[in-house]
Amino acid sequence: MKKVIFMGTPEFAATILQGLVEDVDVHVQAVVTQPDRPVGRKRILTPPPVKLLAQSYQIPVYQPERFQGSNEHAALLKLGADLIITAAYGQILPKDILDSAKEGAINVHASLLPKYRGGAPIQYAIWQQEEETGVSIMAMTEELDAGAIYAQTSLAIQEHDDAGSLFQKLALIGKELLLSTLPKIFEGAIQPVEQEEDKVTYAPVLKKSDEIIQWEKTAVEIDHHIRAFRPNPTTYTFLSGQRVKIWDGHPVQKTDVMNRLTTKEYVPGTIVVSDDQAFYVQCGNQTYYAVEIYQPAGKKKMPVSEFLKGQNLKEFIGQQFTSEIGE
Repeated sequence: MKKVIFMGTPEFAATILQGLVEDVDVHVQAVVTQPDRPVGRKRILTPPPVKLLAQSYQIPVYQPERFQGSNEHAALLKLGADLIITAAYGQILPKDILDSAKEGAINVHASLLPKYRGGAPIQYAIWQQEEETGVSIMAMTEELDAGAIYAQTSLAIQEHDDAGSLFQKLALIGKELLLSTLPKIFEGAIQPVEQEEDKVTYAPVLKKSDEIIQWEKTAVEIDHHIRAFRPNPTTYTFLSGQRVKIWDGHPVQKTDVMNRLTTKEYVPGTIVVSDDQAFYVQCGNQTYYAVEIYQPAGKKKMPVSEFLKGQNLKEFIGQQFTSEIGE
């Protein structure tokens, strides 16, 4: 039985850990995850999913804020693991940690490397309108996501996929790919292939400013943006100086609904017309986005059919969403 240290944080990583726990050829010695963080409006201190799963199996958990010089750093070096496995952990590992395991360290990364190195590969794959994504098992190096690749598997991105659905799909695929690859690594029956550096792209950690909808983009681009950021952190825009969220909708052609428009040229972000199920927003290049799930300021998200019941449509139509609170 091989001794493994697992490092990961979100649900994606918890799915991978579950597979390792159930593998009779692997003994998970310890789990390393991020510290508990405040969550939600009430800022309740919440443990990461990986910690909760590890505790349910009585696996020792380490949560260093930073590795270098910490007590956890010293303790992990003494464990004598055969292999370190990481998945969406969220920290760069010191070289002595990477070198401490007999078989080295590998990472389960949710992209088809060398595409989308970095902390948000699933979101970027949707945001950048990729037709497919996948999972890579790679050797870890000191450079971010730059190690040689042991195995990959791809997955088509469906029209209605969002970050949430892709996280779930890729976690299951990643678990199966890891479990099928581990025996080959332990037996020395597989050689990793170096990444093609001229094909590298990056998916950096998302910034707050990335969440703001830019209405001058086309409706298709906006749709991919909204899906890439759903269910978390979600996208938002401003209406009459208040922040509101757009949860769901779809691009539309200039259909019979659009034919109700005048010949007036609208500014991108303008709410131009509505029906019982959606309101329609002018986007860039004379395209339109039908908003179907909406969250007004200070309220819960709701179907637009429910939201419109409380609106004076004569006042609502013609208002403009903006990317800045003061626009």
